[in-house]
Amino acid sequence: MFTKETTAFLRDLKANNTRDWFAQNKARYSSQVKDAAKTFCDDLAPRLAAQYGTEVTTKMFRIHRDLRFSKDKTPYNAHVHISFSDAATGAAWMFGLQPDDLVIGYGLFAFDKPRLTQWREVVAGPAGDQLSDLFGNAQKAGLRLSEPELKRVPAPYPADHPNSMLLRRKGIAVWQDALSLDQAMGETAGANMANAFHAFDPIRNWMVDRMPA
Repeated sequence: MFTKETTAFLRDLKANNTRDWFAQNKARYSSQVKDAAKTFCDDLAPRLAAQYGTEVTTKMFRIHRDLRFSKDKTPYNAHVHISFSDAATGAAWMFGLQPDDLVIGYGLFAFDKPRLTQWREVVAGPAGDQLSDLFGNAQKAGLRLSEPELKRVPAPYPADHPNSMLLRRKGIAVWQDALSLDQAMGETAGANMANAFHAFDPIRNWMVDRMPA
């Protein structure tokens, strides 16, 4: 499981983001990050599967950054990002362990073309009104929504559609920021995160009912 040594490594990596430093500290990465993340995933994934009655697939994102189109040439990500895909919706619970805080989320960053068409048809009607209310409640509870990807409402929907904010989206994601790092540490981390993910249940339940995979 993750420990304070994990965040100490991430903090050191952030301050020394070079290939030479990483090579000299690869053993720390393997034990304090990579192995710890696997143990965490092996604990949390079955908890989520049982909690929500769904199949859950985990993915730990690479520590190596894709530098091809980035002006920032630092080679490594100084964080741990893991997704737990939800077979019921095609979305995922998301976990981001950073040097000084913890961020979690739920959603799907980009709908494929058929689901994008489905999304627009669904949110243009009464189900969109319901989701707008859920988003409003989420924001009042301190959750953060991703920004709509489009500046304008897509055709054939009118620019002044009451659910224009939803129609301008090409994906859906909601986040909870700046959680205590302690929740992700030690043997209780899986149980802590399974409980924390309940914050996204209203959005997930809407997706199960209106946008199942």
